[in-house]
Amino acid sequence: MSQQNDTLIGQLLVQGGVIAPEQLETALKAQKETGEFLCTTIVKLGLAPEEKVFAILSRQLNIPYIHPKEKAIPAEIIQKVSAKFASHYKIIPLEVKDQALVVAMADPLDVRILDDLRLLLEIEVKGVLASEWEIQEVINNYYGVGAETIEKMVSLESSSDVEAQDAREVQDLEALAEDASIVKFVNQIFSEAVRERATDIHVEPYQDELRVRFRIDGLLYHTPVPETIKQFHAAIVSRIKIMSRLNIAERRLPQDGRIKIKINKNELDLRVSTLPSAFGEAIHIRLLNSLFFLKLELLGLAEADCRIFEQVIKRTHGVIFVTGPTGSGKTTTLYASLAKVNGESVKIITIEDPIEYQLKGIIQMQVRPQIGFDFATGLRHVLRHDPNVIMVGEVRDYETAEIAIRCALTGHLVFSTLHTNDAAGAVTRLLDMGIEPFLVASSLECLMAQRLVRLLCPACKVPVKVKPEVFDSLKQGDARDLPETIYEAKGCEACRSTGYRGRTAIYEILLVSDPLRELILAKASSQQIKQKALMLGMRTLRQDGLSKVAAGLTTISEVIRVTQQEEIPEV
Repeated sequence: MSQQNDTLIGQLLVQGGVIAPEQLETALKAQKETGEFLCTTIVKLGLAPEEKVFAILSRQLNIPYIHPKEKAIPAEIIQKVSAKFASHYKIIPLEVKDQALVVAMADPLDVRILDDLRLLLEIEVKGVLASEWEIQEVINNYYGVGAETIEKMVSLESSSDVEAQDAREVQDLEALAEDASIVKFVNQIFSEAVRERATDIHVEPYQDELRVRFRIDGLLYHTPVPETIKQFHAAIVSRIKIMSRLNIAERRLPQDGRIKIKINKNELDLRVSTLPSAFGEAIHIRLLNSLFFLKLELLGLAEADCRIFEQVIKRTHGVIFVTGPTGSGKTTTLYASLAKVNGESVKIITIEDPIEYQLKGIIQMQVRPQIGFDFATGLRHVLRHDPNVIMVGEVRDYETAEIAIRCALTGHLVFSTLHTNDAAGAVTRLLDMGIEPFLVASSLECLMAQRLVRLLCPACKVPVKVKPEVFDSLKQGDARDLPETIYEAKGCEACRSTGYRGRTAIYEILLVSDPLRELILAKASSQQIKQKALMLGMRTLRQDGLSKVAAGLTTISEVIRVTQQEEIPEV
């Protein structure tokens, strides 16, 4: 867009009272560096809200301002404009009206785009105004992420070559994986995952499609990709393998690797796992921000619980178990705990599978079962290095549990995880492994269960009155502290219309006191142990979750979803 158009739009926004003249100067200076649409720059800099900027611009220019996400666009309309053209010019076709194609565009004064479209489509074109972010999202939804890249590759690749892809020599496949288009497409997938705040990327091959899904706030969401992506499955897998330094010739066995990338100045550590399936290799990628680290105080612990747990992790010996299913944030809690106790006078050694974050001042070891280096072997050798604190990634068997407990009894503080539904269940699990009750009773200091609940989107959450049947459905007076008005999810652009954005943890902390040690020695059931712990003041996962409902952070339905297996015994 010309400088004259920039100035005109800027003056219109100043006249409309959206921004001040000095703010326009700031925006114009920043816009010269990025080359993007001036309104986009103004919104990015936080000088004015998007709705206000585009609403004023719409009135001043007499051009309709619309939300393309709210429109159902027919397939025949989408097909009128190629993915390459839509992505390059940041436009989306909406409808044919009065023998003219109506397109949403971020820059309403760029006649070059409209002229190009008229020549390309041989039809009159009219532009309407929409935000660049919304246009890009609609492009992804209708064409698919990286559609213009795949479109280019399809045009260059003959169908006979595609069918022969699996029969290619490894050298040819490696060359294809290094092709600029494949490299660009894989990078687009990574960028989109970061933009959507995804924690995991799943690339899943099926007979007639290649599906890409992102896990966002704990739930999987389908990510639109072009149908023709299936043709380039082998090349995409090979590209990811090359990036993670895996063997691209080995397609029969699972492989694990890592990738370090930088997106928007954020350094990311990607954990890659391949899995052979009936229709080719499936890939799972876990995204870890190497600079992102949570302090113990920011995990979601209630203030009183945080004080209690800080006292526990400062003890000189004993075992602290964090329990919960896979993906419940156990490792994050352990890392935050280690960071809290880390210091010049404390030696900490960890044994992990895999190492998720690099912690400064802590010796971290990666287990390698294929060469006989497992958790139990690592624990035996750790003791020769005079540690104060030991972290074992997971206790899976009798041998690891027995050594960890003996480490605690000889004056070491041991952190580890167990897969159980609640805190009391950890005792039963250890006894089932064959650990003697007296060892369990004398070594355990604290058992903590946790889950992750989605946080309400602050931009769209709505207050509601609690219905009487909700109180009736919650057992044991869990809802006694709920206020009459709580918040529910609604859904908006900021949260993908889910009503939730981000996650926090809910906890159940069981301190192993003398009355509980007596029950452990008597081989009491987990229900009996939990009942006693409740009498001694422990809060359940559900009770902690409902306290976050009362604080307006999450919803009752979300707490029930993650604690549905929880059974609260009568007290």
